[in-house]
Amino acid sequence: MINVLKKNYFLVIVFVLVCINFFLIKSIFNVNLFKINSSQKDVSSLSLDLTDFNSKNIKNFKEMSDYFSALAEKRGAEYAFDLLKIIPPASGIDMHLLGHKIGDVLYKQEGINGIYKCTQDFRNACSHTIVVGILFDKGEKALSEIADVCRKAPGGSGAYTMCFHGLGHGVLAYNDYNLEKTMKMCEKNGTSEFGFRESSECVGGAIMEMIGGGFHDEVAWKKERPKYISNTNPLSPCSLDIVPKDAKEMCYAYLTPHLFEAAGANLGNPNPITFNKAFNFCDKISSDDISSRRACFGGFGKEFIVLAKDRDIRNMNNFTKEELNKVHKWCALSKLKDGEEFCMNSAVTSLFWGGENNSQVAIDFCSSASNVLQKSCFDVLLGNAHQYLTFEKSLSDFCQIL
Repeated sequence: MINVLKKNYFLVIVFVLVCINFFLIKSIFNVNLFKINSSQKDVSSLSLDLTDFNSKNIKNFKEMSDYFSALAEKRGAEYAFDLLKIIPPASGIDMHLLGHKIGDVLYKQEGINGIYKCTQDFRNACSHTIVVGILFDKGEKALSEIADVCRKAPGGSGAYTMCFHGLGHGVLAYNDYNLEKTMKMCEKNGTSEFGFRESSECVGGAIMEMIGGGFHDEVAWKKERPKYISNTNPLSPCSLDIVPKDAKEMCYAYLTPHLFEAAGANLGNPNPITFNKAFNFCDKISSDDISSRRACFGGFGKEFIVLAKDRDIRNMNNFTKEELNKVHKWCALSKLKDGEEFCMNSAVTSLFWGGENNSQVAIDFCSSASNVLQKSCFDVLLGNAHQYLTFEKSLSDFCQIL
């Protein structure tokens, strides 16, 4: 999670100078910023399959999963991903997890080379399942090979570390949903080069899998989940010693769905009436533990932008003013100044998504914040831009908008 930058005006000056230098370099060397995918799709077949899909009247995740898994087996996983991009919005369906199901088939079909057919669509669901497949096939000895594969993950500069989030799902399942063993294996992935971010991302994926997973082994998941996830202690397992200190922040960031659950919400479609109660669990974290508190409240912002789009993560580049205001309104339900700020700052980070989303949306989100919180929102956005944007990631567009 990006720390709020302290020296705001100095950062702005430096960033503007970077923008100016970029435009000079671009004009002299005519840098090509965009890579166009020129591959041709079988439009007629997709159209027919889209008609077939619509005729099925599929309404729930299992039916959707079965349909796309069968299609991937028949026509190829890459084709199934293409159809998933164009189907009508499915209310309450987690498109990221659905992408995982197709990715499972891709790994069976292509093995490790499937990473070259992955895209960053569905929040990197495809590359996530490739590394999980390698782990299940080759075991713990494949961790170094998985790191090499993650370096090939599609997307911007943040795609490498996010790849380990997907691995975390698999590490938990590989260890039969035993969280203690999972934490130890996750720690083996960290490198000083990336500030041990690989380890913490792995923990985040494991927590996400523990809360709402069980797709790899439902029997083991149902047996182990109650040991760590509890409505009587909603901050568990992040508050427990089994979670390494440097990974607690990521743990809390992915705990949010359980906090909804502990507040009495339906995980598939949480009601805003329950949001304040869920926020209150984070308020139990000491104000001295600022990183855990920031992550806990921030987790809501990450979830809210997905909920505002009815979980259709294919459309993160287009938000209406009403949808952005809805996120601000939900963050305000924390009724705490730091809670609202942390929630909002996490939301803009997720909207920006390492520079892979439309930067205009993140800028619009900060512009629509209250006067009190607007400066903090832009500080975080500039921090994200400074960290993730390169010449290849449309730095020029971001500078022009600013």
